Amino acid sequence: LYNAAARLRDPKHLGFLVGYIVRREILTDLQLSAALEYLRNHPLEPLDPADFEQACGVGVCVTPEQIEEAVEAVIGKHRAELLAERYRFNMGLLMGEARSRLRWADGKTIKNEVDLQVLHLLGPKTEADLEKKPKAAKARPAPAEKQKVAVVENGEVGMETRSLLEQLRGEALKFHKPGEQNYKTEGYVVTPNTMALLKQHLAITGGQVRTRFPPEPNGILHIGHAKAINFNFGYAKANGGVCFLRYDDTNPEKEEEKYFTAIREMVEWLGYQPYAVTHASDYFDQLYTWALELIHRGQAYVCHQKVEEIKGHNPPPSPWRDRPVEESLLLFEDMRKGKFGEGEATLRMKLVMEDGKMDPVAYRVKFTPHHRTGDKWCIYPTYDYTHCLCDSIEHITHSLCTKEFQARRSSYFWLCNTLDVYCPVQWEYGRLNLLYTVVSKRKIIRLVETGAVRDWDDPRLFTLTALRRRGFPPEAINNFCARVGVTVAQATMEPHLLEACAREVLNEQAPRAMAVLEPLKVTITNFPAPKALEVLVPNFPADESRGFHKVPFQPTIYIEETDFREEVDKSYKRLAPQQPVGLRHAGYVIAVQNVIKDASGRVIELEVTCTKSDVAEKPKAFIHWVSEPLACEVRLYERLFLHKNPEDPSEVPGGFLSDLNPDSLRVVHNALVDSSVLSARPFDKFQFERLGYFSVDPDSEEGKMVFNRTVMLKEDPGKA
Repeated sequence: LYNAAARLRDPKHLGFLVGYIVRREILTDLQLSAALEYLRNHPLEPLDPADFEQACGVGVCVTPEQIEEAVEAVIGKHRAELLAERYRFNMGLLMGEARSRLRWADGKTIKNEVDLQVLHLLGPKTEADLEKKPKAAKARPAPAEKQKVAVVENGEVGMETRSLLEQLRGEALKFHKPGEQNYKTEGYVVTPNTMALLKQHLAITGGQVRTRFPPEPNGILHIGHAKAINFNFGYAKANGGVCFLRYDDTNPEKEEEKYFTAIREMVEWLGYQPYAVTHASDYFDQLYTWALELIHRGQAYVCHQKVEEIKGHNPPPSPWRDRPVEESLLLFEDMRKGKFGEGEATLRMKLVMEDGKMDPVAYRVKFTPHHRTGDKWCIYPTYDYTHCLCDSIEHITHSLCTKEFQARRSSYFWLCNTLDVYCPVQWEYGRLNLLYTVVSKRKIIRLVETGAVRDWDDPRLFTLTALRRRGFPPEAINNFCARVGVTVAQATMEPHLLEACAREVLNEQAPRAMAVLEPLKVTITNFPAPKALEVLVPNFPADESRGFHKVPFQPTIYIEETDFREEVDKSYKRLAPQQPVGLRHAGYVIAVQNVIKDASGRVIELEVTCTKSDVAEKPKAFIHWVSEPLACEVRLYERLFLHKNPEDPSEVPGGFLSDLNPDSLRVVHNALVDSSVLSARPFDKFQFERLGYFSVDPDSEEGKMVFNRTVMLKEDPGKA
């Protein structure tokens, strides 16, 4: 009885089930589990007692003779293996097969019969039987194959550890099967029309998984949205379904066309193609019709309380909650015709949400033209009203949203059921946050207004446009989301974990080039040829089959200032008087002959001699260099904020604007890069040898390229 009461979700069937238990027609846990499963699959009245009894084994009597015969048959099937392995044989296999033959037999009785017949066949255990079975050595996979599985990279399947697709297929085991099992989901409300509506839904979708990504077009997407995009599009893809991109454009005063364009661009940049691009405004006429129906059914009313009065969790009840239906219909029509000012009237729904919020607003007055519908409407629906109904119209199967929307789950189910329309299932997952940043639209606008950053795509931010501009590949962001995983708990991650994902992808994607940030002129006094030589440099030194590029090598080259010292210690291995170095890819070793300084004593040029590497003594180090280079600007980025949580008053009492890192951007105006990058276009990526990964910035123009440092070659120990 306790088990039945604790496990039965739908109390209306409790009396039905208890009757069978009291009459001792359901006696075992096995029968009870079958009964509960039957009731989950048949939520509507009336139940068919004969069908129920057959499904639960009511009246089935398993005799000892039947158990004996079933066990005898199973042991006969495995007789040879039993005689060979004796008591090391997996007896659980015998139990399982015997139970499958006699579903309602008592498990203990079957076990006793198995033990008895095995003893009769093998006799008592010997000393050899009691010896521990030696553990078989586990075959180790080759390092290159270790845990490698498929992952969505730019929309294609690549290789990565613990892929997002694998996780989403795993998560699917916890989710409902489209249509057929909606009603098994916790909290899902079954109405007399539920089964018919689900049948219609399945006829339209064919049982296909349908998800949606529903951003508000009033800002730029950030790293947290990347998880939502990967989850919604990835879950659909992993389970053979489709995903809609639906703009939640119900707040016309904050929406701009540039946001619509940027959102779709970022979704496609991450490698996903929407099944369809829709807008909440596509359904404004239907939503209005349903609002009238809600009033007709006595489930909505026009209210005149001010916004300030209904804010918070304990506002006073509306004095207009019980106004007549006809009166609310007339007033709602007046709202539509613009007879009320903004804030003078709202349409509210009659329900209490999980968080205690009472009667959420469904429509409010806004005299703002809509970017798509123009001046047709002066009333606009709210998220609480629009979201579930748009999901219903598009026959979404899994409405995936972040954890803060859990408090709206009951209103989601209530509204669909009250209007007798198909009701999808809402599932919640944890948000993804990053330390050392802010992603709030309001705060980013403040950063732009104060000049702390240039715009929404400033590479120090973690908006998706900023990450693209800085040079993060979309595959790296997708892999980062996969590593964070699909969790119910909120995930707050360090930026260096995202940077590590970028290094992995860029190491495979970014061809090598040589650049010098702080140039020091070097003249080779014994240059081995009358004119410039050409040096072949591999695009990917670890895989020369991926091609080479040519760089000139002539008597004047440039190296990094930091690659030369006049005075050295034991740990210093680069160029110094009496300490030669090799030039990467050139095949030469250079040795200092003369150090030239300006009037202030600063080294401005070195005169060196060169020797072929194959005859010179092996140097302690090889350094990068450029010759006949291109002038360029290089932007070096660090964290925008000094503290992990710049929005936390306990950590940053002065507010996030007081926490800005003065060294978050250093611009190198006179850097030099080898000519192999001359034809590069914005967002092309390179590894500058020994310096890091860099991306061409859109600010580049003819004669002056601009590069953004994406990440250094190795993680800065201070950031980990």
